[in-house]
Amino acid sequence: MIGLITGQVQYLMAPTACIMTTSGVGYDIELPLPSFCQLHLNEQASIWTHFHVREDAQLLFGFIDRKERDVFRQLIKINGVGAKMALAMLSAMSAAELKMHVEQESETALTRIPGIGKKTAQRLLIELKDKLKNIEVDNTSLEFVHQPVAISHEGSIVAEVEGALISLGYKEREAQQAIKAAKSNGDVFADTQGLLKATLKQLSGF
Repeated sequence: MIGLITGQVQYLMAPTACIMTTSGVGYDIELPLPSFCQLHLNEQASIWTHFHVREDAQLLFGFIDRKERDVFRQLIKINGVGAKMALAMLSAMSAAELKMHVEQESETALTRIPGIGKKTAQRLLIELKDKLKNIEVDNTSLEFVHQPVAISHEGSIVAEVEGALISLGYKEREAQQAIKAAKSNGDVFADTQGLLKATLKQLSGF
């Protein structure tokens, strides 16, 4: 079906979705946080996609890194792990981090992901061990450069990040505390993606 889309990022939507246009067609694509944070409005991008069909919907999931899509496809093969949970997992941690925690059998790391309890984490560790071992993922951490932003824009950025985190399953108080922690070093974020990435790192504890 649709495996790769190269086009212009027409619109960025909270929490982590975009509209990409190519050949006169706009595709609504949901992405995990690491991929979303690499997109820039009105710029060209290539996104590896997975077309997901349900009884009530047809969804398109996208990934900047093809290996990240491979990990996503392994996740949704596991009983009880739907596409939304798989996307949440790859938003809470990168594909490389997920593989590392599976290899280390770190149950605690997986239970930090919203919606994953102890029993689910134990099952994931067992079932993912063989599924991920042959997938080579990028171990290079993503770096984001934050430029100064006017104070008047800061409130809307914080509000968008809080809404995005709540959509990912975090409680309002958790989101607010994590945003405060992410900004505690005096960093000023130029966009929603930058603050969202920094805040999610605080929530994940990595």
